[in-house]
Amino acid sequence: QVQLVESGGGLVQAGGSLRLSCAASGRTLSTYDVGWFRQAPGKEREFVSALPWKGTSTIYSDSVKGRFTISRDNAKNTVHLQMNSLKPEDTAVYYCVAGRAGSPTYDYWGQGTQVTVSS
Repeated sequence: QVQLVESGGGLVQAGGSLRLSCAASGRTLSTYDVGWFRQAPGKEREFVSALPWKGTSTIYSDSVKGRFTISRDNAKNTVHLQMNSLKPEDTAVYYCVAGRAGSPTYDYWGQGTQVTVSS
């Protein structure tokens, strides 16, 4: 079992930056695929970014590509999402996820952290 706790959300002006963190417990994340999803008010949850367990490639949605960067710190069992050049449309609850390597689904989800970008 893996427990995920996000932090780092908050209120920021458009053009600003935030760095989300996801602390894992229960298992080491180094052998899990990890990622981030988000859900804006009144919208469906959407994929943001993914980082396979081998860490050889990263995946981003078109809406955040070039602005967001996913990374992991295996020593601290933590995943990060650096978000730059934030836009009001990035406003959402951001969820950290983890799944067994190669699995088509993510088995573990955090409770989410709110990101609000003001115009």
